[in-house]
Amino acid sequence: MKGLLKNNFYAAVSNVKVFSIVMILLGVFVVAMDNKIPSLIIAYMLLSMVGFSLNSAASLRKEGASKWSKYKLTAPVKRSEIVQSYFFSLLLWLIVGMVFAGITVALSIALHGFPFDRNTDVFMLFVVGIGVSLFMGAIFFPLFYLGGEERNEVFLVISLLGAIGVVMGLTTIINVLFPARMTTIQIILGGVIILVSALFVFIFSCPLTTYVYHKKEY
Repeated sequence: MKGLLKNNFYAAVSNVKVFSIVMILLGVFVVAMDNKIPSLIIAYMLLSMVGFSLNSAASLRKEGASKWSKYKLTAPVKRSEIVQSYFFSLLLWLIVGMVFAGITVALSIALHGFPFDRNTDVFMLFVVGIGVSLFMGAIFFPLFYLGGEERNEVFLVISLLGAIGVVMGLTTIINVLFPARMTTIQIILGGVIILVSALFVFIFSCPLTTYVYHKKEY
């Protein structure tokens, strides 16, 4: 598994380096700006978490182009381990995105004060970013093996839009279940529901992807 994770890292690192530089520059800009308009922080946090996860998923296209995805099957690794390594890699890059988002929002708050109406708003931004990233991965990986590597870009778009739709749907359901002016406890509970749902679907997608991968012939 360690070798597979290293391989996934090297496959994604070139794009991630460029994306990291962009995010650092954007982070400096966001921190330097007065945060009376919190939309900059919101956009940065979501872009950071979803963007790093998206880069992780997009790296699978390189394996298909170099035929490494076929050669890998000759190595002493199981298909289930290959699939699990992709899921772990996405989680690791998601954590990197969370670190970028956390550092930037913390510096902005330290310099300019808290820009949101509720103390739970930052928590919910992390919930949305994590939720979209996990749902995106859960949708993308089985589609990738089901539809073919040459449709990678299309599946990424479909997965991202689908993930956003699922999170918006869950948010709507939570808003219907709870009163219009939710308490802090209710907001946190709603966020936990989204996180647990996203994690459950992400975990369930792993054996599903493995099943699809086992059916795929090269």
